[in-house]
Amino acid sequence: LIGETVLAKGWVKTKRANKNVAFIALNDGSCLNNIQVVANPETIGEETLKRITTGASLAVTGKLVASQGGGQTTEIDATEIDVLGEASPEYKLQQKRHSLEFLREIAHLRPRTNTFGAIFRIRHAMIFAVHKFFNDRGFYNIHTPIVTASDAEGWRD
Repeated sequence: LIGETVLAKGWVKTKRANKNVAFIALNDGSCLNNIQVVANPETIGEETLKRITTGASLAVTGKLVASQGGGQTTEIDATEIDVLGEASPEYKLQQKRHSLEFLREIAHLRPRTNTFGAIFRIRHAMIFAVHKFFNDRGFYNIHTPIVTASDAEGWRD
């Protein structure tokens, strides 16, 4: 796809910038590696770049090019960045290891971590393999209705 225009959506892992260029590490959780986005302030706009912080949600359109720097083989030369959601200044996930105890306190952000992303990808592969195994042998996966009475608050005979 090198040379093609692509659309990538994900969360900002890191951003480093100077007055001439911004480098944004974008990740959607589908793999461990980030895609680097190269953003020119003249093309994207200073106001948009100011809104992009760690944890922000972006939709990036640009040309996929061979990387000029180290660490990745390709990068996106951004022509348009849409900030889908900003992250508050108190955003708790930074580019470092977090203990599982800490992650229990921010359950809504756990899927954005490398650890939980890897666990979810493995879980998906295992569930898919089990379903494929039985499907290939003619079995059906049927979700039967639950036919039980429910004792709940306010229940009367």
